[in-house]
Amino acid sequence: MSSGIEIILVDDDQALRRATRQTLELAGYAVHDFGAAAQALAQLSRESEAVVITDIRMAGMDGLELFARIRSLDPDLPVLLITGHGDVDMAVRALHDGAYDFIAKPFPAERLVQSVARAAEKRRLVLENRRLREAGTATPDDLPLIGQTPAMEHLRQTLRQIADTDVDVLIAGETGSGKEVVATLLHRWSRRTKGNFVALNCGALPETVIESELFGQEAGAFTGAQKKRVGRIEHASGGTLFLDEIESMPLSTQVKMLRVLEMREVSPLGTNELRPVDLRVVAAAKLDLGNPAERGEFREDLYYRLNVVTISIPPLRERRADIPLLFAHFATRAAERFRRDIPVMTTEVRRHLETHCWPGNVRELSHFAERVVLGITPPPKQASGSATPGLTLPEQMERHEAELIREALIANKGDVRSTLETLGIPRKTFYDKLQRHGINRADYE
Repeated sequence: MSSGIEIILVDDDQALRRATRQTLELAGYAVHDFGAAAQALAQLSRESEAVVITDIRMAGMDGLELFARIRSLDPDLPVLLITGHGDVDMAVRALHDGAYDFIAKPFPAERLVQSVARAAEKRRLVLENRRLREAGTATPDDLPLIGQTPAMEHLRQTLRQIADTDVDVLIAGETGSGKEVVATLLHRWSRRTKGNFVALNCGALPETVIESELFGQEAGAFTGAQKKRVGRIEHASGGTLFLDEIESMPLSTQVKMLRVLEMREVSPLGTNELRPVDLRVVAAAKLDLGNPAERGEFREDLYYRLNVVTISIPPLRERRADIPLLFAHFATRAAERFRRDIPVMTTEVRRHLETHCWPGNVRELSHFAERVVLGITPPPKQASGSATPGLTLPEQMERHEAELIREALIANKGDVRSTLETLGIPRKTFYDKLQRHGINRADYE
């Protein structure tokens, strides 16, 4: 049975109606029965979580007219027709016109229950897809931190409270959880919104480049420095400087960054001049910098200087109720970008959304929605711990290994080096497994 779906039963024969109702209630359905079609029609709407079962031959409005009225109200509302032997031809024509099913009298109880179960599942999926489409359409592309769970409500409330206070902020969150979205929002909701939002990924630049990027340079400051360059810190003056993956910042750069935070001044490479800067620093880390074991070589004094306010973003697996809304938003956006129809939420996709652990968080969900829109998503895996009927243990292990590789590729955006570190396997072994499982690494970039 499909939870939440009720049965609208219409039959002017009271004895048959009572027997049919009893059959459906024994199967676990909530049943509302009516002796006249007009009474049933008055209870229905486009939003009805219902399946209609109606006899064809009735006094007044008959079952075929009721079906036609329901089609006008909502063509996706399932209607099952109960027919006598002489009405089969009419029922077949109605089936061609969109009736969900017809059942000829006399019929075994299990035939009715099975048909109702399929119709109820179809109705539930139709309504779910409508709600998701509406939610996705109503969500503008720049609406931040989509979610209705208490954790997300609390996060938005916290950001509004501190956005305009100018305090430096440390954002903690897993890969793909939305740390840059939070940083952007802090800037947008502050009085600094007219200034620049300047972002730098500390893990993406080599040590020889990051200091020039941050602090700027004078012409001739080092070999190859042919002209003056304004650094990210100075460019962010009057606005917000976002330092992503700050745990990757080289130790020598950390020392200079600490002085910037304490004195609010910067000295470009190649000069002794100190230039005042008016900026707010928002830093993000994948590690718990408050834990010495995870902090490693990251300076403790820099951590405490940044840690005026810490904001933790909950991983997607801890706010599963937000996943359908997020999926709808990403699918709608992808459909517009790829000029495709918004996909129907199938049972398999819904099951994947509900059971997958989402190690890549929101970024992974966004990529999954894009693949669903493009029709190239691999079959979702079964819930953890469940066996696949008909497969041997080695075959199930192979399938599980392929899924782990896909998850690692998603979490690392297809980067080979990071994926190898996540999986802990040699490069040759990795490529051998990609070939064996038919996985194209480029699909995950």
